[in-house]
Amino acid sequence: MSLASLKGSRVIIYFYPKDATPGCTKEACNFRDHWKIFEKNGITVLGISKDPSSSHLKFIDKYKLPFVLLTDSEPCPVASSFDSYGLKKFMGREYMGMKRHTFVIDPQGNIELIYFKVKADKMADQILEDLSLMGN
Repeated sequence: MSLASLKGSRVIIYFYPKDATPGCTKEACNFRDHWKIFEKNGITVLGISKDPSSSHLKFIDKYKLPFVLLTDSEPCPVASSFDSYGLKKFMGREYMGMKRHTFVIDPQGNIELIYFKVKADKMADQILEDLSLMGN
Protein backbone atom coordinates (compact mmCIF):
# COMPACT_ATOMS: atom_id res chain seq x y z
CA MET A 1 0.00 0.00 0.00
CA SER A 2 1.26 3.49 -0.74
CA LEU A 3 0.04 6.97 0.09
CA ALA A 4 0.36 7.86 -3.58
CA SER A 5 -2.36 5.29 -4.36
CA LEU A 6 -4.68 7.08 -1.92
CA LYS A 7 -4.11 10.58 -3.31
CA GLY A 8 -7.39 12.40 -3.81
CA SER A 9 -8.84 11.34 -0.47
CA ARG A 10 -8.07 12.21 3.13
CA VAL A 11 -6.14 9.52 5.02
CA ILE A 12 -5.67 8.97 8.75
CA ILE A 13 -2.54 7.05 9.69
CA TYR A 14 -2.32 6.04 13.30
CA PHE A 15 0.72 4.29 14.71
CA TYR A 16 0.13 2.14 17.77
CA PRO A 17 2.32 -0.17 19.88
CA LYS A 18 0.55 -3.54 19.93
CA ASP A 19 -2.66 -5.32 18.94
CA ALA A 20 -5.16 -6.18 21.67
CA THR A 21 -3.48 -4.24 24.49
CA PRO A 22 -5.78 -2.00 26.57
CA GLY A 23 -4.82 1.39 25.09
CA CYS A 24 -4.52 0.11 21.53
CA THR A 25 -7.90 -1.63 21.76
CA LYS A 26 -9.54 1.57 23.04
CA GLU A 27 -8.01 3.55 20.18
CA ALA A 28 -9.05 1.04 17.50
CA CYS A 29 -12.57 0.80 18.90
CA ASN A 30 -12.86 4.60 19.00
CA PHE A 31 -12.12 4.67 15.24
CA ARG A 32 -14.54 1.76 14.72
CA ASP A 33 -17.31 3.50 16.63
CA HIS A 34 -17.05 6.56 14.36
CA TRP A 35 -16.50 4.55 11.19
CA LYS A 36 -19.73 5.66 9.51
CA ILE A 37 -18.63 9.33 9.70
CA PHE A 38 -15.18 8.55 8.29
CA GLU A 39 -16.71 6.43 5.53
CA LYS A 40 -19.37 9.03 4.68
CA ASN A 41 -16.63 11.67 4.30
CA GLY A 42 -14.39 9.43 2.17
CA ILE A 43 -11.67 9.19 4.82
CA THR A 44 -9.38 6.15 4.79
CA VAL A 45 -8.18 4.96 8.21
CA LEU A 46 -4.94 2.97 8.45
CA GLY A 47 -3.56 1.57 11.69
CA ILE A 48 0.13 0.60 11.72
CA SER A 49 2.07 -1.47 14.25
CA LYS A 50 4.94 -3.99 14.28
CA ASP A 51 2.54 -6.90 14.80
CA PRO A 52 2.37 -9.56 12.07
CA SER A 53 -0.65 -9.79 9.80
CA SER A 54 -1.87 -12.90 11.67
CA SER A 55 -2.15 -10.80 14.85
CA HIS A 56 -3.89 -8.01 12.93
CA LEU A 57 -6.45 -10.46 11.54
CA LYS A 58 -7.33 -11.74 15.03
CA PHE A 59 -7.56 -8.16 16.35
CA ILE A 60 -9.78 -7.09 13.43
CA ASP A 61 -12.04 -10.12 13.86
CA LYS A 62 -12.36 -9.88 17.64
CA TYR A 63 -13.27 -6.17 17.66
CA LYS A 64 -15.03 -5.99 14.26
CA LEU A 65 -12.65 -3.32 12.95
CA PRO A 66 -13.79 -2.03 9.54
CA PHE A 67 -10.45 -0.49 8.51
CA VAL A 68 -7.03 -1.73 7.43
CA LEU A 69 -4.21 -2.58 9.84
CA LEU A 70 -0.73 -2.67 8.32
CA THR A 71 2.49 -4.28 9.50
CA ASP A 72 5.68 -2.23 9.70
CA SER A 73 8.34 -4.79 10.66
CA GLU A 74 11.50 -3.76 12.48
CA PRO A 75 13.39 -1.58 11.81
CA CYS A 76 9.97 0.00 11.04
CA PRO A 77 10.85 2.14 8.00
CA VAL A 78 7.35 3.63 7.65
CA ALA A 79 7.00 4.59 11.32
CA SER A 80 10.58 5.90 11.32
CA SER A 81 9.80 8.16 8.37
CA PHE A 82 6.97 9.66 10.47
CA ASP A 83 9.20 9.89 13.57
CA SER A 84 6.91 7.33 15.20
CA TYR A 85 9.43 4.62 16.02
CA GLY A 86 12.26 5.13 18.43
CA LEU A 87 13.52 5.06 21.96
CA LYS A 88 10.81 4.72 24.60
CA LYS A 89 10.96 4.54 28.38
CA PHE A 90 8.70 2.52 30.63
CA MET A 91 9.23 1.84 34.32
CA GLY A 92 12.88 2.88 34.10
CA ARG A 93 13.57 0.63 31.12
CA GLU A 94 14.56 1.97 27.70
CA TYR A 95 13.69 0.13 24.49
CA MET A 96 12.93 0.73 20.83
CA GLY A 97 9.24 0.76 20.04
CA MET A 98 6.30 2.17 18.15
CA LYS A 99 5.12 5.55 19.39
CA ARG A 100 1.41 6.33 19.56
CA HIS A 101 1.19 9.11 16.96
CA THR A 102 -1.54 10.01 14.49
CA PHE A 103 -1.38 11.90 11.20
CA VAL A 104 -4.11 13.23 8.93
CA ILE A 105 -3.06 13.46 5.29
CA ASP A 106 -5.06 15.82 3.05
CA PRO A 107 -6.33 14.82 -0.43
CA GLN A 108 -3.25 16.40 -2.04
CA GLY A 109 -0.97 14.14 0.00
CA ASN A 110 0.22 16.74 2.50
CA ILE A 111 0.24 16.29 6.27
CA GLU A 112 -2.76 18.25 7.51
CA LEU A 113 -2.79 17.42 11.22
CA ILE A 114 -0.28 15.81 13.58
CA TYR A 115 -1.04 14.35 16.99
CA PHE A 116 1.99 13.46 19.11
CA LYS A 117 0.04 13.52 22.39
CA VAL A 118 -2.68 10.94 21.77
CA LYS A 119 -5.52 10.05 24.12
CA ALA A 120 -6.19 6.55 22.84
CA ASP A 121 -9.87 6.41 23.77
CA LYS A 122 -10.62 9.84 22.21
CA MET A 123 -8.37 10.03 19.12
CA ALA A 124 -11.13 9.59 16.54
CA ASP A 125 -13.35 12.08 18.40
CA GLN A 126 -10.50 14.63 18.38
CA ILE A 127 -9.87 14.26 14.66
CA LEU A 128 -13.55 14.59 13.79
CA GLU A 129 -13.80 17.67 15.98
CA ASP A 130 -10.68 19.23 14.45
CA LEU A 131 -12.00 18.56 10.93
CA SER A 132 -15.44 19.91 11.92
CA LEU A 133 -17.05 16.56 11.05
CA MET A 134 -18.40 15.54 14.46
CA GLY A 135 -22.06 14.70 14.09
CA ASN A 136 -21.91 14.51 10.27
